[in-house]
Amino acid sequence: MKWERFVRPRAYLPGPVGPAPPAPSPAPARPPPAAALDPGVRLPRARTPRRGPTMAKRSSLFIRIVEGKNLPAKDITGSSDPYCIVKVDHEPIIRTATVWKTLCPFWGEEYQVHLLPTFHSVAFYVMDEDALSRDDVIGKVCLTRDTLATHPKGFSGWAHLTEVDPDEEVQGEIHLRLEVVLGTRACRLRCSVLEARDLAPKDRNGASDPFVRVRYNGRTQETSIVKKSRYPRWNETFEFELEEGAAEALCVEAWDWDLVSRNDFLGKVVFNVQRLRAAQQEEGWFRLQPDQSKSRREEGNLGSLQLEVRLRDEMVLPSGCYQPLVQLLCHEVKLGTQSPGQLILLIEETTSTECRQDVATTLLKLFLGQGLAKDFLDLLFQLELGRTSEANTLFRSNSLASKSMESFLKVAGMRYLHGVLGPIIDRVFEEKKYVELDPSKVEVKDVGCSGLHRPQTEAEVLEQSAQTLRAHLGALLSSLSRSVRACPAVVRATFRQLFRRVRERFPSAQDENVPFIAVTSFLCLRFISPAIMAPKLFHLRERHADARTSRTLLLLAKAVQNVGNMDTPASRAKEAWMEPLQPTVRQGVAQLKDFITKLVDIQEKEELDLQRALSLQAPLVKEGPLFIHRTKGKGPLMSSSFKKLHFSLTTEALSFAKTPSSKKSTLIKLAHIRAAEKVEEKSFGSSHVMQVIYTDDAGRSQTAYLQCKCVNELNQWLSALRKVSINNTGLLGSYHPGVFRGDKWSCCHQRDKTDLGCDKTRSRVTLQEWNDPLDHDLEAQLIYRHLLGVEATLREKHRQLSAGPEAGPVLTGPGGAPEDPVAQLLQVLQDLREAHRSSPAGSPPLEPSHVLELQT
Repeated sequence: MKWERFVRPRAYLPGPVGPAPPAPSPAPARPPPAAALDPGVRLPRARTPRRGPTMAKRSSLFIRIVEGKNLPAKDITGSSDPYCIVKVDHEPIIRTATVWKTLCPFWGEEYQVHLLPTFHSVAFYVMDEDALSRDDVIGKVCLTRDTLATHPKGFSGWAHLTEVDPDEEVQGEIHLRLEVVLGTRACRLRCSVLEARDLAPKDRNGASDPFVRVRYNGRTQETSIVKKSRYPRWNETFEFELEEGAAEALCVEAWDWDLVSRNDFLGKVVFNVQRLRAAQQEEGWFRLQPDQSKSRREEGNLGSLQLEVRLRDEMVLPSGCYQPLVQLLCHEVKLGTQSPGQLILLIEETTSTECRQDVATTLLKLFLGQGLAKDFLDLLFQLELGRTSEANTLFRSNSLASKSMESFLKVAGMRYLHGVLGPIIDRVFEEKKYVELDPSKVEVKDVGCSGLHRPQTEAEVLEQSAQTLRAHLGALLSSLSRSVRACPAVVRATFRQLFRRVRERFPSAQDENVPFIAVTSFLCLRFISPAIMAPKLFHLRERHADARTSRTLLLLAKAVQNVGNMDTPASRAKEAWMEPLQPTVRQGVAQLKDFITKLVDIQEKEELDLQRALSLQAPLVKEGPLFIHRTKGKGPLMSSSFKKLHFSLTTEALSFAKTPSSKKSTLIKLAHIRAAEKVEEKSFGSSHVMQVIYTDDAGRSQTAYLQCKCVNELNQWLSALRKVSINNTGLLGSYHPGVFRGDKWSCCHQRDKTDLGCDKTRSRVTLQEWNDPLDHDLEAQLIYRHLLGVEATLREKHRQLSAGPEAGPVLTGPGGAPEDPVAQLLQVLQDLREAHRSSPAGSPPLEPSHVLELQT
């Protein structure tokens, strides 16, 4: 089994967060020499924060929850209503949508989580939603960090669900001090049980009543019981007589006391006494381990889950190290097609289809950060047009241009998409009308008529469906036509460049529609239509559509594609039963062409003016309704005291208003935020409450409590608040997960309101969103890592170019540096490789705690 030791965390965070507050007391004992515990394991030394720029280790999990199969039936109807909860080290991070009445659900949901490199596991719980009682747990799939590390390309495939055993669902850490006390006759083993944190909630109130049982050599001693706490403090000491040569292990178990039923197991730590005797003394935080002595049920009878999970660890260098790479790539983009080496073309040629989307997104974000996204995309347009001879094949492949444009629209145009498409999608979901145009799939329904019921004819169903779809398509095209001014200036300018380049390449009269189709191939076919078919994946809806609504959305998306294809004979011939929509489609083509003409009619001055006006405003990061409660006095905190307001988070402040359109009032200035964390369920009777700890204008510490409607919304708000305040000075390293009620903290029962927090803050656990602030160093590191992977191919390409008949002598600039861009790139890669090797921060990163795992 594993013995994991945590050096007591200090109250500071890695990175530029200002001076560190003093560490909590009592101070940890100095770790013993490595040989004293295990001659084969070297103990990591606790490091003090370095001054100036340092490397930072960042971990990311890419998660795709695809589908499930052969799930057991949990409802009396012989079906289930499954959804998934994703937990990282028992912390709920993601909840998928529920798929109703099925044993083989399809989700297709993708997420990316940035988290501490010290995480241990990610678990996928499949649940059955129940409106009348607690949701049933069907089973789980657990992937450890070590498992994911052995799959560099990620874990992909089906995994059997296993039974969820309460004795294995342990979490949290316990703070212990262990000593071997030498006596005149015999040695004694002294175990001080100090405190615990983040224990599993075993009671219905969201807490536990923990006590600790210490067992050694047939003797058992127990601490007192701490009622209603997941952060108990005992400070109790026990002693055992230590016999010479005894091989018995010391076992420390945490339990939840129950008056009526049996006590619940909370976790244990087992120590090798011989190693303790050699070490003499040890103190620290130890991760609680599950009891895995029970035999497991046979796998496979709970169904399976198809997953794609990839772990990525990046060691990010200081900004200055990436400047040569960034400057070289930017120089190539500014030169455009005049560049003799065409590095961007070379990157495309050496990038496999498998990772092209990742490379495209990373490059796009890198150039967005440099203000060159439009120039980068324009270069890709020119490269693709240069190798395209047939107009009908333009931008139809998964080229770097196509993938980069997809990423660009999601990064720069997602809010615009929501404004145009959101009301139409909402209407489709709310109406829930039966819509079908394909005669082979029509279901004849009973309809009411003057108190009598008669079956609807197939013709009536088809005509009613056509009317519904024409109304939705017309509303969408009208919304799009009115949205020219709402479209971001950089998106309009990019489409202007695309329109011009295509018209220059295909200038003949017979190709007059080609520039319009080039625009719609991205706007309609790769952006609007996918969002219509899967609104949950574009954050337009919280839930997946049911079967009836999905069919309506699919037919609407097909109609939009026909309009985007300019109603070509080829698109009409595919599905003749779409003919009833042709009048609206033809009218839509005219509307769409008029819209595109206006969209691309943006002058350089207008573009700059719009961008300048936006730069004067604080960018909106997130907004939506939340319930607020701020503590005042000593009265009880009740969920009924929350008030619903509309909140807006910008890069300057968290503000609120009564309605989205009313005047906003600043609640918290962004620079004053010290932490954003979850609140214990028992504090307000809800598991979806967060706290924002900040200082007011007088420098006093304040806390705002905000309640969200679900776990996804809670984590999205926490993520947004953490990302925009990550560089604040004075960020907290610890916090109280409870509230100060009456005269004590509800979490750890401490009576000093200014007492240091009893749990670690999680400021680096965030979710990836399209509107995230750009991380220039991380994007540069990702490009470097990709180029390093194809370095051999780049060298071979360079050798071929240098040996070609048109190759001349290698030119060098001042100082003997090569002017050949490919040679420069290879030199930059070599320099970055050396920087990674030589940096003193190549060792594990600074974290709030350091982990040691020993085999005992």
